[in-house]
Amino acid sequence: MIANVTSCQSANNHTGNVFLQIVLIIEMIVGLPGSMVALWVFCFRIKRWKSHIIFLFNMLLADFLLLLSVPFRIDTHLRGDLDHWAYGPIWCRINLFMLTVNRSASIAFMTVVAMDRYFKVVHPHHCISRLTVNQTSLLAGLIWTAVVAVRIPLLTINLLHQDPNCNISLCHSFHSYNEIPGPVLVHYIAYIAEFFLPWSLLIFCSVGITCHLRKRRMDRHKKVRRAIRAVMVITLVFTICFMPSVFTGMVGWQIKIFYPKMETSYKLWTQAFMVCIGFTYLNSALDPVIYVFSSSNFYDALITSFRFKRIVRAAKSP
Repeated sequence: MIANVTSCQSANNHTGNVFLQIVLIIEMIVGLPGSMVALWVFCFRIKRWKSHIIFLFNMLLADFLLLLSVPFRIDTHLRGDLDHWAYGPIWCRINLFMLTVNRSASIAFMTVVAMDRYFKVVHPHHCISRLTVNQTSLLAGLIWTAVVAVRIPLLTINLLHQDPNCNISLCHSFHSYNEIPGPVLVHYIAYIAEFFLPWSLLIFCSVGITCHLRKRRMDRHKKVRRAIRAVMVITLVFTICFMPSVFTGMVGWQIKIFYPKMETSYKLWTQAFMVCIGFTYLNSALDPVIYVFSSSNFYDALITSFRFKRIVRAAKSP
């Protein structure tokens, strides 16, 4: 989140604060049950694990990082418009680290799932399309290693910013620095790069599968239709959750660098960025939609489980 606090008045953003409260509470109400159901399906209902199931399961693990962190952000926003952090500098670092790792891991595994669908349809005989479960697990481990390594610098710097004018503490990974520290600069660059590169790959996969369908006239093939729907859904969720914050953040950053005298515009864009951060938190609540569209195994296991429950209830009823 972003801050440019020189007075209590500038810290006060009632609309943005209320919006984030609503989004975070919705995230917990929708995201936690959805993630628990998905975990149950993955662990107890799916008998045969394939490469895409492993990638989807790792998306679920990333979601739990967010669900562990969100209650502390809810508490912070419920304290009022000044967004006071009451848990100290160490937990501030850990909390922001978990939030950013969730974002990075979700983006990475969304992209990998889409590329897996692309290769299965367009290049079915490629070695990537024939990854074994062990190879896929190793790849997932490498992705987690890379994600954590990029975000570790956030643990090396104090991210709890004291505001003497308001007598509050602000826990933000984005802040209005006079000189940006090295670890924070790495965070800024990663935040932007991990959006544009995956987004480009998602667009490429969508266009590639669509062109392949038209060229081969395979649009009636059930497996191929499922693949294009999966990639489209992933691209849509990705765009909704991550584009608003990247766009508003980049505009605000550009104004600060090239137009430092436009303080009013800078404050407006930073407030817009804070509001758009709320969309980033929604990725965990929307991920179950990706599971359903990306995996017929997950969908079949989910539907079968609920049908079985209905049959059991009917049998027990008098």
